[in-house]
Amino acid sequence: MSDTTSVVLAGVGGQGIILASTIVARAALHAGFDVKTNEIHGMAQRGGSVVAEIRYGKAVRSPLVEPGTAVALAALERIEAIRYAHFLKPGGLAVVSTLAIVPVTVSSGLATYPADVEARIRAVFPRLAYIDATSIAEGAGSAKASNVVILGALSTGLDLPESAWTAAIRESVPEKVLALNQAAFAAGRRCAAVN
Repeated sequence: MSDTTSVVLAGVGGQGIILASTIVARAALHAGFDVKTNEIHGMAQRGGSVVAEIRYGKAVRSPLVEPGTAVALAALERIEAIRYAHFLKPGGLAVVSTLAIVPVTVSSGLATYPADVEARIRAVFPRLAYIDATSIAEGAGSAKASNVVILGALSTGLDLPESAWTAAIRESVPEKVLALNQAAFAAGRRCAAVN
């Protein structure tokens, strides 16, 4: 058994996956863990897939998450959740936004967006928080904070104290949007508790 916790974050370019991974990593550091991270941007600036891997524990040797080992997967776009499902270990927590971002291949007619995405997600992830992160973030003050809403929900499934998350958010976002991000995080935590 490994004493390292693995987390995978997924989305598309522009959704704030890199900021979200920074917050998770800093929260783990504040909790006293060694941390390693890895990010794959792909065609991020063109709406392509973005994935970030975070591993924390007493001593972490590699930032790479092996398939089937992540305790949690958080996705800011629902198809991206399915794309990276293989990283989640059996019984792991999936936090998935209901948001659908239609890729260029679909809008150009080269592919179709599956009509049964929610059913697929529910079949793939037995332990699921499926939340409308965009609406929740708008309620907190801005849809741009959807990534932090997702982190709030994710935080309920990780062994990091809330104080570590608070410190990480404070270090990671500008002061002018700190209150907004704190509200988004709290809303995500509340949503996960009732989902």
